This record gives sequence, structure tokens and C-alpha cells, in this order.
Amino acid sequence: MALINPYINFNGNAEEAFNFYKSVFGGEFTKIMRFKDLSSAEFPVAEKEANKIMHIALPIGNNILMANDVPEHLGRVNENENRSKISVSAESREEADRLFKGLSAGGVVEFPLSDSPWGSYFGMFRDKYGIEWMVDFDPKYHGQK
Repeated sequence: MALINPYINFNGNAEEAFNFYKSVFGGEFTKIMRFKDLSSAEFPVAEKEANKIMHIALPIGNNILMANDVPEHLGRVNENENRSKISVSAESREEADRLFKGLSAGGVVEFPLSDSPWGSYFGMFRDKYGIEWMVDFDPKYHGQK
């Protein structure tokens, strides 16, 4: 079965955001590359871009959350547009509560975590970095009632 691994663009704060995500999900980064790591005569990197993130990866379960900082010369990412949502399927109500509370800290809750009409425990929010998340726990997929 194929895996879906979200990839997020940031405006220079990818490392800060990913340290926050790591504090909520746990784990360790499998890769951190900075633009300076690719700098060469063929690919010069401006000093102000050198320490920005070219690629960062954080494993979460069997998936990987990845991101980069968009170089300024390519324009800013609109942090208020609907870039898509990252859906997290929790293994318990307790895990859903922990992830929702942790990730939504400093953000804006769009749909509070609660029992949904379709039978799952669901909530939706935009985190403090403008990324939209959905947290869901569906007991029928985990043998619970």
C-alpha cells in the first residue's frame, strides 16, 4: 500500500515549526539539509538564505512529515490560503486529545475536537504557523466502541 507523506512550504520558519511538531509527536529528524549544503559555483546561495531549510523530515508512525523554506526570490508562501490539510489518525481518544491540544496551541480552532455525526472523534484547526490540521480517532478502526 502506498503511503502519503505531506510536504509543507514555509517562509523561513520551517525549522522552528518542525521543532514544535517534534515536541508534540516525538521522534527525531531523519534529515536536515540547509541551502548552504548545496552551495556551489553552479548553484550559488545568498548569505541570507544559507541557513534556511532546504529539506527537513520527521517520521510519524509509518509516514514522514517533510518541509522546506521557500527561497525569497521565488516569492512568499501565502500563509492564509488553504494550502491543504494534514490529517492525523490517532489510535485512541487520549492520543487525539493530546495531539489536538499540542498542535493547536497558539493556533485557531476551526472545529473543536468532539464526537462527529459520522461516528469518529474529530477536530480541525490551523496551527500557529498557518498549517491546517485534522485530528481524528475512529473507534471502529481500532476495535473500540
